[in-house]
Amino acid sequence: MEQASKKISIVIVNYNSKDFLLQCVKSIEKASYKLNIEIIVVDNNSSDGSIEYLTPLLPNVKFIALLENLGFAKANNIGVKISSGDYFLILNPDTLIEENTLSTMLQYMEEHTEVGGSGCKVLNTDGTFQLACRRGFPTPWASFSKLFGFQSLFPKSKFFARYNQTFRSVDETYYIDSIIGAFMFIRKEAWEDVNGFDESFFMYGEDIDLCYRLNKSNWKISYVHTTSIIHYKGISTKRSSINELEHFYNAMKIFSAKHYSSSSLFFSLIKAGIKFRELIARTYKYRTSLLVIIMDLITINVSLIIATKIRFGGYLNFPDYAYPIVFIAVSLILITSMVSMGEYFENNPSFRKALSGLLITLFILSSLTYFFKDYAFSRGVVLMTIGFTIISTYFSRSALSISHSYTKTNPNRKVAIIGTGNEAFDIYNAIQNSDHVFTNIAGFISTTGVIENPIINDNVIGNIEYINNIILENDVKELIIAEKSINSNELMKLIQNTSSLGIKYHVAFEWDDIVASRIINDISGFEPTIPDYNLAKFRFRFIKRTSDIVISLFSLTIGLPIVYLLFRNSSNLINKLYSVLTGRLSIVGLYPVTENILCRTGLTGMVHISKPEKLTIQAINRLNDYYLMNYTFSLDIEIILKKLFRK
Repeated sequence: MEQASKKISIVIVNYNSKDFLLQCVKSIEKASYKLNIEIIVVDNNSSDGSIEYLTPLLPNVKFIALLENLGFAKANNIGVKISSGDYFLILNPDTLIEENTLSTMLQYMEEHTEVGGSGCKVLNTDGTFQLACRRGFPTPWASFSKLFGFQSLFPKSKFFARYNQTFRSVDETYYIDSIIGAFMFIRKEAWEDVNGFDESFFMYGEDIDLCYRLNKSNWKISYVHTTSIIHYKGISTKRSSINELEHFYNAMKIFSAKHYSSSSLFFSLIKAGIKFRELIARTYKYRTSLLVIIMDLITINVSLIIATKIRFGGYLNFPDYAYPIVFIAVSLILITSMVSMGEYFENNPSFRKALSGLLITLFILSSLTYFFKDYAFSRGVVLMTIGFTIISTYFSRSALSISHSYTKTNPNRKVAIIGTGNEAFDIYNAIQNSDHVFTNIAGFISTTGVIENPIINDNVIGNIEYINNIILENDVKELIIAEKSINSNELMKLIQNTSSLGIKYHVAFEWDDIVASRIINDISGFEPTIPDYNLAKFRFRFIKRTSDIVISLFSLTIGLPIVYLLFRNSSNLINKLYSVLTGRLSIVGLYPVTENILCRTGLTGMVHISKPEKLTIQAINRLNDYYLMNYTFSLDIEIILKKLFRK
C-alpha cells in the first residue's frame, strides 16, 4: 500500500479550548496536503460553547459532544473507536504542527515497522524544548532522583537524569521509553494490542502507562527530531476548576502502584517523594497567601508586645501564666477571622477584607475577656493591638497591591506584531481598544516591502530578516504572528532562532474574534473567566470539612442512640459516617455521577432529595454544579432538614 493511501486518524480531546483548537485544525489542514486524514474532536462537555462555535467553521471535522467530562484517556478511547485510520495521532488542541509533521511521522513509521508509537520535538511558545516529549519510565530510582531533586542537580548524568533524559541530544532520533500525550503517533496494530489508554487515569500519566504497556508487548517507542510542534502547555486546566496538581500526583500514584508495587521499599520511597513534592508544589502555589499570613502573624504579635509596653511599662508584663497562651490565642483568632472573610488563599489580598477580619478579631478578643477573667488584663491593650495592626496592614496591603499592579501593567513589557496586512491591523486595533491591556506595542515587523496601510507604515520597526536585532533594540518581550505568508515550518525556525532571547509567541494565522480575545488575555495577564464555585474557595471548603467532622463525630459518639432510633439500616449508616470522618464521603455532597475534586459524594444532597432515579444525567449534573457554585453552610442545613422531614 502506498504511503499516501495510508489513513491517519487525528483524535483531539477538547475542553474549553475552542480558540486554540481552531488554530490547531488550521495547522493540520495545511499539513495534510496529499495525505489521507480524518479529524475527530471529542468534546469533554466544554462550557465555552466549543461545539456550537466550531462546527460551522470546521465542516471537515467529526465532532463528538460528551455530556460530562470523562477525562483525557476515556475521551481519546471514544474517538479512536469511531476512527478508521491505519495510524492514530493523539493530539492536544493547544498545539500547532509543522507543514511537514504528518508526512514526516508517517514516513518514519512506514520505514520502522517495529515502532508502535512515536513522538516529535515539542517546543514551548518561547522556543525552548519541552522535556516531557521524550522521557524514561518512572522506575523507582528514576522517580526517586526526580522527586528529590537529583535530576536537576545532575542533568547530564545517566545515573540521575533517567526520567527526563536530559543527558541525550534533542537533535537526534532514537528509541525512547515514553513520549508525551500532547502528540502520540500510534500504529493501529499497536494500539489494539494494548487496548488503548487505561481509563483509570483521568488526566496525566496515561501517556507513560500506554508506552509502558507497548514496551511490554515488544513494540518500540521513538523520538523523531526532524519535525516539531508548538505546545501551549496546560491550557484546558487553566480554563476550568480542575485541580491540575491533584490529578498529576494522583496519576503518579496510580502508575507506581500499578507497575512497581512489588518493590515495597522503593514504592514507599516513591510515595514519600510524591508527598514531599506535592507539599512543595502546594506551598509554592499559595506562596503569596502564606507570606501574607506570616506577615499578619508577626504584625499582630509585635503590636501586642508594643501595646503591652505602652500600657504596663514592659514588653512582656502580663502574668507568667499568660505566655505563650496569649500569643497562640491571638494568632489563631486572627487566622480564623481572616479565613472567614476570604482574605487568605482566595484571589489577591486586600485591605478591605483584612480590615473586616481584624474587626472580627477585635470583637472576639473583647468578648473572650468576659468569659476568661484571668486573661482580662486590659481592653486598652486589645484596642491598641488591633489599631496598630490595622495601620501596618494598610501599608502592607498597599505595597502588595502596587507590586501586583506593576507586574500586570509593566510598561517595559513590549509587544511587536509580525505582519503588515489586514490581520495584523485588526489585532493592533483589538489590543488598542481593549480596556485591560496596558502593554506597549513596539510596532510592526514587515515580511514584504509593500505596505499599503499608512498607520502600519508609520509604525514599522524593521524587516523580519533582522528579527534578532529588532527584538534587542526595541526591548520586545512578546511577538504576535499575524502574517498569512509565514507557514508553520518558517514559524518553527523563527521560534528556535530566537529561543535564546526568551521571547513568548502568540500565533494568529487566521483572523478571528475569539483568537484575538485569547491573545489579548495572554498579553494582559488576565485569566479567562471560569465558573465561580464557592467550594473552590478555601473558607467554604474549611467550613464544609469542619462541619463534616463535627456532625460525624457527634453521630458516632454522643448521638449514636439517635442514629439507631431514626434510621433502620443504622449499621450501614455508621460505616458511612466513619467514611465522612476520614474524608472519603461528605454528609451533604454530590450525587456520584463522576468524581469531583471540589466535593465528595454525599450521604444526601440536592440530587438525593430530588429523586435521582427520575432525573436525566444532564439534570443531575446541573444540580451538582449548582451545589458547587452556591454552597453555604445554611444550604447544607436546609438539605439535611428536608431529608429528615421527608423521612
